[in-house]
Amino acid sequence: MRKARWAAAAAGVVLVVTGCGSEGGSDEGKGGGSGSSSQAPAEAGGTLDAATVTKEIADAATAAGFTEKPSDDVPPALKSCMVSWQPDDKKAADPKTSYDATVAALGKGGWKESQNFDQQGSVIKSLDKSGWTVKASYQGQKDTFLLITFIATDNGPACEKLFREDLEKNKDS
Repeated sequence: MRKARWAAAAAGVVLVVTGCGSEGGSDEGKGGGSGSSSQAPAEAGGTLDAATVTKEIADAATAAGFTEKPSDDVPPALKSCMVSWQPDDKKAADPKTSYDATVAALGKGGWKESQNFDQQGSVIKSLDKSGWTVKASYQGQKDTFLLITFIATDNGPACEKLFREDLEKNKDS
């Protein structure tokens, strides 16, 4: 069950890496590079690494009134390429206000909004910075079904390769 969820997430991330967010300058840093050390993905995407992205999301979200909700861990092979931060929306006084404040705080921190989808209770915003893309998602309504996530991916070619490999590996799981 857990592998199936990550396979679905990886499939979505591959779409993010290969399609959305590739406009607007996030292709910088994709040329050259050698080796495939565990640090290569973080370097390929720009000046940010997964730990820095995690801290920026966590700082923005907690300042906006969210606490982190434990969730499935990112697969080990993708830890340098992907950050998943899910708030505990039940502990937030007003989850929608906290979501909006988190996105605004990320914007003040240098994350540039590149895409915005807002339809029938679902809002998905893409924010780009230094070769990374954060998909900030708010779906549903409080006191019914509500899912809020902040998923960041390194858009570099080394990470794209790792996402594709993970997707293939978990295709039949």
